[in-house]
Amino acid sequence: MRLRIGAQFVALACAWGSSFLFIKVALEGLTPAQVVWGRLVLGALALCGVMAVTRSRIPRDPGLWLRLSVVSALLCVVPFLLFSWAEQHLDSGMASILNATTPLLTLAVGAVALADERLDRRRTAGLLTGFAGVLVLIGPGGLTGGGGDRLLAQLACLGATACYGVAFVYLRRYVTPLGLPAVSVAFVQVTIGAAVMLLATPWIAEPAPRLDAPITLSMVALGALSTGLAYLWNNNIVQAWGAVNASAVTYLTPVVGVTAGVLLLGERPAWNQPLGAVLVIAGIMAAHGTPRRAAPVPVGAGRG
Repeated sequence: MRLRIGAQFVALACAWGSSFLFIKVALEGLTPAQVVWGRLVLGALALCGVMAVTRSRIPRDPGLWLRLSVVSALLCVVPFLLFSWAEQHLDSGMASILNATTPLLTLAVGAVALADERLDRRRTAGLLTGFAGVLVLIGPGGLTGGGGDRLLAQLACLGATACYGVAFVYLRRYVTPLGLPAVSVAFVQVTIGAAVMLLATPWIAEPAPRLDAPITLSMVALGALSTGLAYLWNNNIVQAWGAVNASAVTYLTPVVGVTAGVLLLGERPAWNQPLGAVLVIAGIMAAHGTPRRAAPVPVGAGRG
């Protein structure tokens, strides 16, 4: 079990780390909203196939669907839109580094919402170090107001990671205690997001998308791998390790994202990006320590 979850953790880091590359390529022919449309629709189709192969049942509890609608908004629709818009103004590697702040935001939210994840001196020091890294990442130009669209894009990425942080904790508190199969949870949350984007089709269809082989392949990978299978793996990890430790997958995503951007897109990180990334990851490591297995929560024991 531990080896299987560990393998999914690594696969999730690779899938989410490379997603910033796929978004950057897709934006060459699609608008940000069209990228999110394709990502969620293809992700839902991939998970539909998983549901069929595993013969998993679709949950019918309206209350659960309502809870997963919240998760879908916070873990799919809103952050996907923010990251896709931001990458019009940022390198894919920079977006992946800013995504690494997810555990810091998860820790801050978890300290308020989860009784077993309160802040202590070590975690507080880690938070402060990590957020110092965020300031370094934004850089002197952004802090003095000279960053323009770049600063707004960086703030959009941070807004997306804040959504992730709330979503991780919400999953742990209101969904994980129900003991539902991870594939069913992932299918419902991604399908809800896909339905939202399908309803928005008349408003996002223009300008007409331009598709070529790289854009099409990027969208397929972004949807089926980085969204479909990745959200299945994510739910498995949250159930096994807990909300805060699961979000530590972003230890590895900036390494994958920056490497992919440099090798495949010719991106060159600015001086402050490696330094900021080191501070962010050092803060995460100080705040989290070694990921620990979460204690099992009985079905029906959730709060709220």
